[in-house]
Formats: sequence, C-alpha cells, structure tokens
Amino acid sequence: MFPAWRRSLHSRHTPHLPSLLLWVAVACAGCGWLVVNRLQQLHAAFETDARIVHRLLSQRVVQHDAIMATLALLQPAAAADDLHNAASPLPRLTSVYPQILAVLQRSAHSDWPPALQAELTAAEATSRRTGHAATAGLNLPAGRYYLVLAGTPASYALHIDLRTTIPTDEWPMDMATSPVRVTLEHGGTAFVVQPGQADRGSGIRTYDFHKLLAAASQPLDVVARRTVDLHELPWWRMLGWCLLTAALWAAGRALWRQRVARQRAEELLRLGQVARLNTLGELAAGMAHELNQPLTALLSSTQAAQRLLADDPPDIDTAQTAMARAVEQARRASTVVGRLRRLVERPDLAGQSQPLALPTAVQDVLHLLEPELAQRGVVPEVSAAPDLPSVLAEPVALQQIIHNLLMNALQALEQVPPAERQLRLNMARAASGQVTLSVRDHGPGIPPEARQHLFEPFYTTRTGGLGLGLTLCESLAQAMGAQLALAPEATPPSTAQRGAEFVLTLQAAPPTDDR
Repeated sequence: MFPAWRRSLHSRHTPHLPSLLLWVAVACAGCGWLVVNRLQQLHAAFETDARIVHRLLSQRVVQHDAIMATLALLQPAAAADDLHNAASPLPRLTSVYPQILAVLQRSAHSDWPPALQAELTAAEATSRRTGHAATAGLNLPAGRYYLVLAGTPASYALHIDLRTTIPTDEWPMDMATSPVRVTLEHGGTAFVVQPGQADRGSGIRTYDFHKLLAAASQPLDVVARRTVDLHELPWWRMLGWCLLTAALWAAGRALWRQRVARQRAEELLRLGQVARLNTLGELAAGMAHELNQPLTALLSSTQAAQRLLADDPPDIDTAQTAMARAVEQARRASTVVGRLRRLVERPDLAGQSQPLALPTAVQDVLHLLEPELAQRGVVPEVSAAPDLPSVLAEPVALQQIIHNLLMNALQALEQVPPAERQLRLNMARAASGQVTLSVRDHGPGIPPEARQHLFEPFYTTRTGGLGLGLTLCESLAQAMGAQLALAPEATPPSTAQRGAEFVLTLQAAPPTDDR
C-alpha cells in the first residue's frame, strides 16, 4: 500500500493559517511596542521626578550648612559673655527656618546638655577634624537629627526636623497619590518622605534611584522606588491595535478570497472554452465521418447512373450533362466535408507533451472544483506513491481529462445519500515506466450493458447528457500517448466496492541528468 495523505483543499491555495499567524505576530509586535513605549515613558518620568527631589532636598540641607557658617561668623563666642549656662538657644533663628527646632551653643567654658553631651561632643570632634559640620543623634524614623559645627571660641548645633525640611510647594509629585516611594536612608534606617505604593511583588517592572545628598555634612541617601503594575499598561491602546490589525487581516482575507475566486473562475472559463472547442471538434469530426459515407455512396450511384444513361438513346446529351453536374456537386460536397474535417482535427498533442507533476495537476483541478465539492459535501481522499515520477502530458489536455472524470464522479455521487459519498484518487507507478491515475466514486455504478458503450460518441446514461465527455477524454488521452479505460467491475459486486473507477495511464517522463 502506498502511504496515504489527506490534504485540505485550502492548504495549497489559501493562506489561512500563515496569514493568521502573521496577524498574531503583528498584533503581538504592536502590543509589545506599546508596552515598551509606555514603560520608557514611565521610567523617564520617574527619573525626572527623582532628580528634582534630589535637587530640592540637597538645596535644603546645603542651606543648613550655610546657616551654621553664618552663626560662626555673626556670633563670635567672645561677645557672648552672658552665656554662662552650658548652652544658650537662639529662638529668633527657629522662627525664620521652621525646620530648625533649636539652636545650641557651646563655648570654651561650657558643655553640651548632659543628655546629648556624648553624641554632640563626638560630632564636634569630627567637625573639627574634617573642617565641616557633622551629624549627631540621627533618628531617621522620627525625622530628627543634630548638625554640629566646631568653632573657636564657640561651637554650634542645630536640631533639625526633616518633616518641615521637605519643600512641599515645589514638590514634583502628589505625595498622597503618587506611586513613587521616596525615603532618606542612612545606616540601615530610613525616613519616609513620600509613602508611594508598597512593593507587593506583583509589579512587572521596578525602577530605583539612589543618590547621596549634595552635602558632605549630612550623608543621607535619597532613595526613590517605583513599581509598575499591570493596570498601568496601555490596555485600551493594545486592544485598539489588535482590533485594527484584525480588521486589516479580515480585509486582506476577503481580498484574497476574491482573488482566488476570480482566478478559479478564469481557469474554469479557460478550461470550458477549451472543452467547448474540443467538443466542437469531436462533433465536427463525427459529422464529417457520418456524412462522408453517404456522399461516397451518392458519388458511386451517380457515376453508375451516368454510365447507364449513356447507353440510353433518348436525350443522351441532356442526361449526360445532368449527371456530370451531379457528379461534380457530389465531389465538391465531399471536398468541403474533407476540408472541414481537416480544419477541426485536433493537433498532435504528443508533440506538445512536457514533464508534469501529476499530484500538482490533480490538486489544481481539485482547487477549481472546490465549490462543486463543497456543494455536494464531498471530501476527496487523495493518495500518491512515494517518489512518483513526472509524467509526459499536455497541461491543458491533462487538466481537462481530470476535470471531466471528477465531474462525472460528482454527478454520480448526487444519486446516493450525502453520508455515503466517497471520492478517491490514487496515483501509482505502473509497469513499463508508466504512471496511473485512478478516479473512483462510491456512486450507483455503471450498468453492465452500458460499460462497453461508454466511450462511443453520443452515448450517455445521464438524462440531458450529450455523450461526448468520455469520448473527448479518450481522444485527448490517445492524442498525447496516454490511455483511458474503465476499471473492471469487482467480482462479486459488493456495497463496499460499488461505484465506477476510471484509470488514466500516462507515460513517465525520462529522468533528467542534473550533473
């Protein structure tokens, strides 16, 4: 048995699956581009806001350094004889700068408050060593710390509240609704400047920003984080893109179907025109054959009558003249009929034969008959031998033979219930370098008395048929060196083997030397 293969009639001539995959690829690519573009916009906005936050906070902490330097210049310890306590507050400064909760001063003859003495003394030593202010008592969760500047003869400390340091009037984001979380971090602790959205681990992308404040005296790290959730993707734009590409795909499919239908109609029209011309030739050849015999008999009778009349004495000249004219007209009619026959005789198709792929020719005809197959609910089963060689045939003649055989099979299948309609086409190697194509239907079959007359001109078993289809197919096959025959009936007849099978035997094309 040859390996059977079933092919969808749309797989060769319509791009349904490839075009669907192309639409999916284009839709996914467009949606991907929209997602990437949206993520880039969100990232750019995040980077811009984070840099603005860093600049604003840096300006405030640098302001603290400037205040400390101003205190050291404007209030020298030598003029502060009344500072006999450990520290003396400067309340007027706190009214100007609300982020400064208190100002502490330590002269050479006093100490820092006892509760803060150790931390402030250490910060003062650090400030004296580095030459700039230093932080002390850093409590980031509460947003409080001290800024200490060592000086001679007096040192100063500012108690700073980070909450009032935030410039809310210049803040680039809405602190209540913005998804960006902003913190000031140092030593594993953090002060929340803007809560943002909690990191739930369900986002598709996270952006981070880390940068130290522009003040060496206050080494706080500005940390901004933003998590992009699924609901922030441009779903409506992606849906619109998918709908747009789907509409374009549907329009393309419709145009393709129209194009395929137009090509099918053109092929059927061309095949029909060739069929009509061939049928006309077959009909004219049959008429010429039928008329040539009575004309020959008329010629022979007229010549005999002429000889008989030549022996008759009455009016011999007139009879001879009349008979001569009859002979002349009979010969003329015979000549005309012969000329007509030569005119409509089919050219030698064997000289026009060329190597063809038989499975391709079969699929081309099946494509042309798609509407007929669908109308009758017939799905043909096509099988082919492996490594089937090419055949020698004239393309149009081969198509016309296959077309006529399939149409006869479909007309036979109309006489059985739809569930029993089967159509099988088998291509196989034959002996002596030949290839066979068998077309078998599961119709009612051919009566035994009609089997021997099927290829006779004007013989038909179908009401309204002309009786030239199989005759034409046989003539076309013989003209290109092929044979068309009706397969023998199964013995004994059975329901499983009913129907008719026609076998077209073609010459295999000689192998080509590719070297």
